[in-house]
Amino acid sequence: MNPRYVDIGICGLSCRLCPRFHTEGASRCLGCKSEVRMSAGCPFITCAVKRKDLEFCWDCDESDTCVKWKKHRDVARERDTFTCYASLNDNINAVSKEGLDAFIADQKQRVEILGEMLAHFNEGRSKTYYCIAATRLDPAELTDAISKARESSEGQDVRQRSKVLHTLLDRIASRHSIKLALRK
Repeated sequence: MNPRYVDIGICGLSCRLCPRFHTEGASRCLGCKSEVRMSAGCPFITCAVKRKDLEFCWDCDESDTCVKWKKHRDVARERDTFTCYASLNDNINAVSKEGLDAFIADQKQRVEILGEMLAHFNEGRSKTYYCIAATRLDPAELTDAISKARESSEGQDVRQRSKVLHTLLDRIASRHSIKLALRK
C-alpha cells in the first residue's frame, strides 16, 4: 500500500501532534503509516492496511461492528499512552461529519500552533504538555494565548516564557475542564 496520509493514524489519531513526531534522533516516529511503524505490531496496521489495503479503520465495511476498534475508542476515553488519545473519538466524528479534508486542515492549523509553542516556549521539558494542548484546546484560544505570552514575556529567557504560556494554557484548560497531562 502507498498511504496518502502517513501522518494520520489508521485509528484516527493525528501523528503530527504526538511528542515522538517532534523528537530528534532514532526514536523519532514519522507517522503510523511510515516505513518504520508499518513493521511494528499494531493490530490496526495488520488488519486495515496489510489485510484489507485500507488507510483508515473508518473506511472498513466492518468499522461499525469491529470489536478491536470499539475497544480502542472506549479506552481512549479514559487513558493515554505516550500520546494523548482524548481527542480520538472527536477526530473520528469530525471526519465523518466534515470530511477528511476539513480534518486535515484543522490538524495542519494545530501543527502550526504546536510548532510555534515548541520553537519559542519549550524549555526542554514541555513538549508533551504542548502536544496535549495542541490536541485538546481550541486553535483560536491557543493562538490568543501564544500572542499574550509573547507580549507579557518579551525579553525573558525561555524558562520564563514557558511559565507564562503554561499559566495561560492552564487557565483555558481549566475553563473547559481539561487536564493538560497524559491520563494514566
